[in-house]
Amino acid sequence: MNSIAFFNNKGGVGKTALAYHLAWMFAEQGKRVVVADLDPQSNLSSMFLEEDRLEALWPNGKHPQTIQGVLEPIVRGTGDIAKPYVERITDQLGLIVGDLGLSKFEDKLSEAWPRCHNRDEAAFRTMTAFHRAMLAASDEWQADLVLIDVGPNLGAINRSALIAADHVVIPLAPDLFSLQGLRNLGPQLREWRASWAELRTKSPDPELSLPKGEIVPLGYVLMQHAVRQDRPVRAYQRWIGRIPAEYSASVLDSDATSPEHCLATLKHYRSLMPLAMEARKPMFFLKPANGAIGAHVAAVRDCYREFQVLAQRILEEAAD
Repeated sequence: MNSIAFFNNKGGVGKTALAYHLAWMFAEQGKRVVVADLDPQSNLSSMFLEEDRLEALWPNGKHPQTIQGVLEPIVRGTGDIAKPYVERITDQLGLIVGDLGLSKFEDKLSEAWPRCHNRDEAAFRTMTAFHRAMLAASDEWQADLVLIDVGPNLGAINRSALIAADHVVIPLAPDLFSLQGLRNLGPQLREWRASWAELRTKSPDPELSLPKGEIVPLGYVLMQHAVRQDRPVRAYQRWIGRIPAEYSASVLDSDATSPEHCLATLKHYRSLMPLAMEARKPMFFLKPANGAIGAHVAAVRDCYREFQVLAQRILEEAAD
């Protein structure tokens, strides 16, 4: 399983939209993809699925076909994870459906982390639940990639989700808040990585599948920058200029600054996103029948090229 998480503890930077569009682009490039919606807000699931389908997946009571259903035996203390259900989006693309009930798992994870120090098997099964669910879904789907969307925080759910990720891509906006987000995120990732490296040696069950917890940063994607004549406006330029050094220092713990850590700088396709949301498809698949006419046609082509190049760059970085 090759897993990539999209994470920033600063919200509103376009993280979920980035994961959604890359999932479609990887599938477009012939990869078999499973997307795991591990954000209790479930925004990614709502981008993929119509409300009628979500309502069918979220009936009153049990939700066996969502991430909540996978975790329910652990939450209730009645057993281990249930078999994950993968919602088919296309022949190449499947979704582990999110659930607002996922927030119930937060306390279980918070309690499990310190108990792992005591070689508590139940605690290890709780901490590795996301990893084992995604591994089972990946095997069933014969996936090349598992993409993970998480919420914008540094809580226990995200800690468990991130240690299950081989790599992490960090979406950023060109502003002070994203810069501060890097200062919080980088040290936290290193702490989680180091702590899990110690804890995983204490698992009492040698047969239990444990994530490596490497969380290797692939780089950052600069999102939603305002443009004027295809250049960032002056108000944003100073933040763009400061991000490489901050990323190196905070995320890589390095003094060496390199612009190569920027995987892409994506335009803010303001006019396309509402059309895409209504059509329930990525912006780069919009057609005239979806309202993509006139200037939108060129924007759709530009969008396709940007995500095509970004997807290939991510694959290259993940293979190194």
